[in-house]
Amino acid sequence: MTGWSILGHTAKVLEERSYDYGDAADQFKAIAARWSITLGMPVSPAQVALCMIDLKLARLAYDPRHVDSIVDVIGYAALLREVR
Repeated sequence: MTGWSILGHTAKVLEERSYDYGDAADQFKAIAARWSITLGMPVSPAQVALCMIDLKLARLAYDPRHVDSIVDVIGYAALLREVR
């Protein structure tokens, strides 16, 4: 995949996920609330996005060719602006 095609694919994935899971900002708020309970400390929606990016980067360190993880990093980075 070229860089441009990955960006286009990521846009489609984000659109599909919004149909599957609803508004990203709402989902990240819900995840942050759950993680705050689990961790016993406040977690923000932006921190959720950053942690998910970090998870995907750890996976990419194992297999840098894994396209789904690359798409996920791009997607979470795009959503970071929405959840801030």
